[in-house]
Amino acid sequence: MKSTNHILTIILVLLVTASCSESILDEKPPHIITAESLYKNLEGFEAGLNGLYAKVRMEREGRPKIDEATGLFSSDDRSNNALRAEMFMNGTDVTCVNHQAGGEWSDVLENMLNLNNSFNVDIQANFEWLYSTINAANTIIGRATNADIDWTGGNNTPDENKNRVVAEAKAIRAWAYRHLTLTWGDVPLSLEESLGSNIKTDWVRTPVHEVREQMKKDLLFAENYIEVDCGIDGRLTKGAVQHYLTELYIITEKYDSAIYFANKCINTPEYKLITERYGDLEQEGVPFSDMFKAGNTNRDEGNTEALWTFQWEYNVIGGIGSNMRRYISSRYELMSIRNTKALQITSERGGRGRTRMASTKYAIDLYEAQDQRFSNYIFRRFFILKDANENAPIAADVLPPGYNYGDTVFCSWRYPLTETAEGKPGNDRVDWPFSRKFESGYDDNIQDAYQYNDQVYLRLADTYLLLAEAQYLSDDPTAAAATINIIRQRANASRIEANDVDMDFILEERARELMLEEHRRHTLVRTGTWYSRTQEHNFNGGQYIQEHFNLLPIPQTVIDANITREMLQNPGYN
Repeated sequence: MKSTNHILTIILVLLVTASCSESILDEKPPHIITAESLYKNLEGFEAGLNGLYAKVRMEREGRPKIDEATGLFSSDDRSNNALRAEMFMNGTDVTCVNHQAGGEWSDVLENMLNLNNSFNVDIQANFEWLYSTINAANTIIGRATNADIDWTGGNNTPDENKNRVVAEAKAIRAWAYRHLTLTWGDVPLSLEESLGSNIKTDWVRTPVHEVREQMKKDLLFAENYIEVDCGIDGRLTKGAVQHYLTELYIITEKYDSAIYFANKCINTPEYKLITERYGDLEQEGVPFSDMFKAGNTNRDEGNTEALWTFQWEYNVIGGIGSNMRRYISSRYELMSIRNTKALQITSERGGRGRTRMASTKYAIDLYEAQDQRFSNYIFRRFFILKDANENAPIAADVLPPGYNYGDTVFCSWRYPLTETAEGKPGNDRVDWPFSRKFESGYDDNIQDAYQYNDQVYLRLADTYLLLAEAQYLSDDPTAAAATINIIRQRANASRIEANDVDMDFILEERARELMLEEHRRHTLVRTGTWYSRTQEHNFNGGQYIQEHFNLLPIPQTVIDANITREMLQNPGYN
């Protein structure tokens, strides 16, 4: 983690400097950084990019709370434990709610008929967050056209520095529109910095194909200038841009182009699947699990599969945590074995979890027994009772009657997570298996809800699966099977043949490989399968969804603010 990545440079940042003694009535007080004073040289643009990446990382952080007095969001963008990313990941065929929280997206997923509406605060918060990210990107792109900027610095030419900065901003703008179009469909297309002098109240929803044409332009520009590996953790790589181009070309049914960019990424020598163990080999594991361990995430730590990582750090000024672990890890400490709550919260078990977002029984049952992606190193299916020495510095587990240290306590997924129990366990299951991809824990603060180790955000295996999808859609199931087998071989799963490949199999393989990593809702929406697959496999809210829920409603606050031109709502919503 680079500490500079915590710099949050938006439009105004207060700095403590010696110049504070000057008059506060100064028209341009020197202790205030504005866009005009910041974007004068390469250093200023790097600070702006750091702020832009901080906006992006909010996907895995909290959303702002609502001020009860004003009804507005608080000024702290990350003041709530709600996970922004849940909207793009949960409520699908392979993920559902286990424990509700109250006031979070998990509540909506269990009661979409009543709570999925234009007044929902999570819908509003995510919509506004993505447009604030776009505006931050637009600011960098627009200010970079000024003639008096000093672009010198580092080992590159001034033109190379400028193009790379603009390329990163354009790639992130396309990333934000990816979220917007796959969640809301037609959305306003904004390509200029929003200033007080150009406030608009007559936005129109741009047809989604036009937005995607702009995304393609942005990504193609970025692909030319972003490096294969710039050497800065947390920054976009060329491979990430090629990955998003692959997905975009699949969506727009340009399969030859999708195959071209997927192969460009996959055939880059610096990008390789992790097939051998690395890092601290004293920790038990398999190659697939190593890349999710603290200290193994980033490319400079040996993770050749990483195309994009997100950065956090514990107990530093400006540090902020992720909510992913909290949402995915189980409340295992509440498991009752012979009327005994036996298990302690420990770092080895991943710290404290709340399980807002759980794998469905259907998803868990997708794995073959020998598949390493389902080993206990990566998918928690059991615990070993440990004494005080093994749990140190945390206390020993409490032994249930008849148990000894070293005995195994198993999780259970015999019955699916359901809204109603019907004589069997429903939801709120503390013994439910969970992915260990986001484990983390700190012995000095084991109850901390947040996660602070760096995370893989996008990896090469996903690109392989996009390539297989494009190959299948190009009527080449033989090539698709060969590509999928590369992924399955790494996992020790059985080989498949061409006649095994169809869209259902590809979606199932994505679930096996990318469980609780991918934006699963986006995947199902773009393949036209969200409604059918969610209804079929998700029994904790999925049985009540309606077809038009594949797009979410435009926030009412956005519609009301567009006072000089009507903004139409998505079909099916009032």
